[in-house]
Amino acid sequence: MLVQNGKIIRIADEIKDEKATVISSAKLHASIGWMDIGTVSGEPGYEQRETFESLSKTAAAGGYTAIAVFPNTMPVSDSKSSIQYVSNTTKSLLVDFLPIASVSKGCKGVEITEMIDMKENGAIAFSDGVHSIESSGLMLRALQYSKVVDGIVIHQASDPGIANGNDIHEGTVSTSLGLKASPVLSEVLAVERDLRLAEYAEGRLLVHNISSAESVEKLKAFKSKNVYCSVPYLNLCKTDQSIASFDVNYKTCPPLRSEGDREALVNGIRKNVIDIISSNHVPLEEELKKKEFVYADAGATGLQTCFSALCSFAKDISIKKMVKCLALNPRHIFGLGIPAIEEGAEANLCLFDPEAEWELNETNNFSLSRNSPFWNQKLNGKVIAVIKARQNHINNY
Repeated sequence: MLVQNGKIIRIADEIKDEKATVISSAKLHASIGWMDIGTVSGEPGYEQRETFESLSKTAAAGGYTAIAVFPNTMPVSDSKSSIQYVSNTTKSLLVDFLPIASVSKGCKGVEITEMIDMKENGAIAFSDGVHSIESSGLMLRALQYSKVVDGIVIHQASDPGIANGNDIHEGTVSTSLGLKASPVLSEVLAVERDLRLAEYAEGRLLVHNISSAESVEKLKAFKSKNVYCSVPYLNLCKTDQSIASFDVNYKTCPPLRSEGDREALVNGIRKNVIDIISSNHVPLEEELKKKEFVYADAGATGLQTCFSALCSFAKDISIKKMVKCLALNPRHIFGLGIPAIEEGAEANLCLFDPEAEWELNETNNFSLSRNSPFWNQKLNGKVIAVIKARQNHINNY
């Protein structure tokens, strides 16, 4: 494949061009660039965690050419000016930033935002991001209003009153460690509520970042053309056994659950119950993670390690299925064009080797944060490069 000036010029069994930069690897694959849903940015307000520039570099290093960013910044993306700020500030970056507008003002779950106005100014979806929407009335109105503009509501289902304020799975591990924990029930009740509200409002809903076998069963029974589902990559790769050593970087929201839950999530991917694999990228400064386990903030970076962890720990998921969940389904669900890989098309490519080995460390971490559970660990599966328009990012580890 020969790419010049941002366009795919030629695809052939053999191409000779002495002036070209050759990108190669033993098991090199090509797909369209990946798209992440629900990426958490630091900028504006928390630039010590992540700036737009560092987030773009981190995403590109992980194979992404587009990211839909949550509104959980300071100020919150809850007005047309804040949506325009994200779009205008990131225009020159390699990765496309697609703003997700908040459902409620300040993401406080009380007063609904001007959703139609924000959709007209570039918001691709609506969500309170990492905050659950407790009010059923607010959730219903959001689904109804989003329907008017053919929008979609993204909600990470959890009932805070049952979750006990913790991002630790209630099970044998939490019991043995003596930790207050969050039962699966806190997620399942919220999932069931959201599904019923979406059906009543005839609105489009993405049940975001599910973590349990029961949620998979609820979605399997309810699955419709207006309801979609995502899962964090880490929940496909690891279980609550990972927190037995009190590693705070495995403390995430939603929590890592049992092996039975992990297997059900993998099967949900394989059987098309789950549509999207998310990086669940939540950068946090060291001061918020270097605490006793119960007091540490929940969240881990994921953009750079998502594909590699899937290749290393979720081997039952085929490469073809990974690409579908990382690149094709997100664009299809959000009504975005699918880039073509053909002669004459603009390049929007991810080049990767599912067997190449690498590790995330100080020399190749592009995020401003270091809260990764895979720090200094050997992983199989490496993104070699992304090529998009007139820019590219090549990983030289």
